[in-house]
Amino acid sequence: MTILIKNGVVIDPSQKLEKKLDVLLKDGKIAAVGAGASSANADRVIDAAGKYVTPGLIDIHVHFREPGDEEEETVASGAAAAVAGGFTTVCCMPNTKPTLDNEAQIEFILRESQRVGLANVYPTGAITKGREGKELAEIGQMHERGAVGFTDDGVGVGDASVMRKALQYANMFDTVLMQHCEEPTLSKGAMHAGLVSNTLGMPAVPAEAEQLMIARDLLLNRTINCRYHVQHISTAWSVELIRRGKRDGQRVTAEVAPHHLLLTDESCRTFDTNFKMNPPLRTAADVAACIEGVKDGTIDLLATDHAPHLAEEKELEFQFAPNGIIGLECALALYIKALIEPGHIGWMKLIDMMTAKQAEIVKLKKGTLAVGADADVTIIDPNLKWKIDKEAFVSRSRNCPFHGWDVTGRAVTTIVNGEVKWQLPG
Repeated sequence: MTILIKNGVVIDPSQKLEKKLDVLLKDGKIAAVGAGASSANADRVIDAAGKYVTPGLIDIHVHFREPGDEEEETVASGAAAAVAGGFTTVCCMPNTKPTLDNEAQIEFILRESQRVGLANVYPTGAITKGREGKELAEIGQMHERGAVGFTDDGVGVGDASVMRKALQYANMFDTVLMQHCEEPTLSKGAMHAGLVSNTLGMPAVPAEAEQLMIARDLLLNRTINCRYHVQHISTAWSVELIRRGKRDGQRVTAEVAPHHLLLTDESCRTFDTNFKMNPPLRTAADVAACIEGVKDGTIDLLATDHAPHLAEEKELEFQFAPNGIIGLECALALYIKALIEPGHIGWMKLIDMMTAKQAEIVKLKKGTLAVGADADVTIIDPNLKWKIDKEAFVSRSRNCPFHGWDVTGRAVTTIVNGEVKWQLPG
């Protein structure tokens, strides 16, 4: 099918382009932008007047739970949630049952993504076998099969010797090593260690748990210089450590999730387990530091850490409930609320952090509307006002702390490989 998107404002950071232009999609590729686009005879015409036309949004940090916990999320339901949020490409984490720690598991995710045919779903492989932190997984074989990065997400690699070998091995293949930064001996709590946890009498995780592992890994990586990525950064000093690492010339990048830009540990006073996550919600000062890190480029990209759980799991007492929230279907609006509406950044930078920067880190040929690129496109209505309703989500889970929030801005059309995969009803 040939699709003509007309009258929209194209925002493409990869080409430093922000201009009202028509876009032509043909045979799954970007055929023309601007000149030559509007004159084509298209099978379908989409009027994007008053809307932004951007490269398909990308999220390199999601959990789809398959194999093992399909009742929480599957590749199919997760991909459906992704396109409903405007995401055309996502990278799923390896903390499944069994772990994505061999080439057969990597192949399974890629085949399932093709079978489902919604968002592009790419797997990350585990750093260590079974994510146990003891023995390196077959990084080379998984990389060859199609793993776009490596992480033990859900836990950090606590053994410095194992981590040093992982950095060396990943560097051989110039693949990115993503770290869940959490020093294991300091990570036995249910929320951030501070005034609120003391008031509630809740076992807590200090900020140093995250900061110690980042500092250790940056020291280990000084001479190796592997491509090293910090997942879901959450503390002020963590941001400063990344800032210093970049200043020293290290190939270090970082991401931040919407909940660490909009919520603080004060939310935990309600004992609502939808506010329980890992890393935990921090203080207002940490939120401010993360926002500053976004503004000055210390934090490279925005990632949801979409983490589905069953309702009965989240109904446990706060201390015993699992960590994590879902976010793919409302993430764009939350980033707008946290960063655009207060004037911290503009649309060009926001889209860059959700497209080109993500593709660059995992080395995917995505995140651009350049002629010849894959026809992954998101059309966004920046002025659409709506209320987040978790019951309307297509995800299999409902663990979302933003239910009922009034927000502005939403993806209204998601196009993957030249095919419309989702449109906002009505």
